[in-house]
Amino acid sequence: MRGGVRRTAAGAAAAGLAVWAAGAAFAAGPAPGPLPEYRPAEGARTVQGKPSSADAPPLEPGTVYEDTVLPGERFYRLALDDTSDFYVSAVVRPAKGSKVGYSDGIEVEIMTKEGRRCPNPGRADFGYDPVPIGAAAVRRVREDAECQAGGIYYAKVTRTAAKDSAQGAWPVELLVRREPGLGGAVPTVAPSVWPSASPTLPGTQPVGRTGGTGFNDARALDSGVWRDDLRPGQTRFYRVPLDWGQQLGVGAEIAAAEMTKPYGSAAGGLTVSLYSPFRGLVGSVDTSYDGKQAAVTLPKTAPVAYENRYANEAGVRGAAVAGWYYLAVTLGGKVAEFTRDSTPVPLTLRMDVIGTPGKAPAYRESLGAAGFGVGSADRTAAKEGLTGPEAAEAESDRSVMRVVAGAGFGTGAALLLGLGAWFLLARRNADPRR
Repeated sequence: MRGGVRRTAAGAAAAGLAVWAAGAAFAAGPAPGPLPEYRPAEGARTVQGKPSSADAPPLEPGTVYEDTVLPGERFYRLALDDTSDFYVSAVVRPAKGSKVGYSDGIEVEIMTKEGRRCPNPGRADFGYDPVPIGAAAVRRVREDAECQAGGIYYAKVTRTAAKDSAQGAWPVELLVRREPGLGGAVPTVAPSVWPSASPTLPGTQPVGRTGGTGFNDARALDSGVWRDDLRPGQTRFYRVPLDWGQQLGVGAEIAAAEMTKPYGSAAGGLTVSLYSPFRGLVGSVDTSYDGKQAAVTLPKTAPVAYENRYANEAGVRGAAVAGWYYLAVTLGGKVAEFTRDSTPVPLTLRMDVIGTPGKAPAYRESLGAAGFGVGSADRTAAKEGLTGPEAAEAESDRSVMRVVAGAGFGTGAALLLGLGAWFLLARRNADPRR
């Protein structure tokens, strides 16, 4: 017996079994962690929508609210003026692993106190996966006589679910935005012709950009080729600033995955959805995925124009205001049935912002104060690839530096003036003629 160790047959077998198990675990890869949760807006207010408009709580423009919704209707109260367009959006977040039907989804509409539905409700469906989706309703002050007057209106949020779908309460994020009216002549006819050819997307070397979990931490992008990773059932969010007159072309590619089965395919394996600055769905495309290369290309958006809001096509109406447009890219959950979930699948985004910024309409108020428009800080965030929270922190740091620089300049100037006065006084006291 060497080293005081005695090895029995049973011990050797147990040791061999342990080595085999460790090897098998290594071959299978590390156990995947949970997918990151949707990041809610900082400072969001809690609200409880009611099944009846009689008890509906108020929603204020520019404020983000958090609620939960069961299948059915929820009402909220709005106070609208007679000069502005209003947008009410709802982003619902299903619990992980929830069962959803293809036609399950969320619908948002704005109603008069007489119960008439205003034009331009919004709807979005889950499709194949329980992932965050958003929809927005719009009150256009010049479209419907019954919805033009100022006063009390109601927002109705309806969650639809099949009988065999998940029935539990899910978080929903609500946002109301007010777009100020124009000061001069208001266009009322949608453009009949615009450049609509398929986009020519860039082919440069990709640069890494990790998408966010939702609208609040979406990663900013600009024209270029961007590289990320996706796991089955995961949605990454990105944002791009589109100014007046600009168009967006987007293509998404998913590379080959590490297969665990020789054959497999998932309908809706790759889905790409584009949302407007007011979180309304502009368009969505999907394709099946069998673990091999797959790609989709969104139709090029219409040039951003105020008059697009009067178009018949939903995709054109969505490009009616300048601001951040959001891209949601989903890898279907069923992909996990024939790929290794612990190994993310490479994603490539090809993006082209087409056209130079044009002149903004003559709004009566600042559009930026309403949460729309594109400014220099937005372009900087897109260039640097910042999320909303990162951009806010960077802008705060820049503000501090400006204050410090201003204070430093003031202090330096005061010091120089003081030294100059002391020098002059000293010369006067030393002057023999005095």
